[in-house]
Amino acid sequence: MADMTRRRFLMVTGASLAGSSLALLGFSPTAALAEVREFKLARTTEVRNTCPYCAVACGIIMYGLGDDAKNAKSSIIHIEGDPDHPVNRGTLCPKGAGLIDFIHSPSRLQRPEYRAPGSDKWQPISWDEALGRIAKLMKEDRDANFEAKTADGTTVNRWLTIAMLAASAASNEVGYLTHKVMRSFGTLAFDNQARV
Repeated sequence: MADMTRRRFLMVTGASLAGSSLALLGFSPTAALAEVREFKLARTTEVRNTCPYCAVACGIIMYGLGDDAKNAKSSIIHIEGDPDHPVNRGTLCPKGAGLIDFIHSPSRLQRPEYRAPGSDKWQPISWDEALGRIAKLMKEDRDANFEAKTADGTTVNRWLTIAMLAASAASNEVGYLTHKVMRSFGTLAFDNQARV
């Protein structure tokens, strides 16, 4: 207490006097301090995922309420960076930190939509319809344009009328499998969004 000045002494005693006077008048913090609040994520379900925004592929943890019971609608209430993820180690950029707004946006598409040729409007379709249509069109194009041999008889087994751009938010393993599948079709034009 060698550095106690007169001014500091008056400040400390004044604050102590004011605090004790408030306590005598009934402004005691003991009731507020005694209350135990429940941790907001205590009853949530934790799901690990990947941020959908850019090529970095940060790991996120999403917390949702709702136990999937009948007539119970689950909802994501909190998103944070995954501290165990090797890419971001728990950090998120501003876009990743605002993912909760992206999820709850009223204008977010939640199912595939199709616009017929010549039409001016989009119509919602099921995932089965969308994936079936993609598979059908890919098969038709491959059957029409697959090149097994060149004009001089060299075997090439290539499909040059299609290209694949893989998702950057996928893991290395998913990227490897995507690459293998597209190469098995004979596709030569293949790239990843992370490199673009």
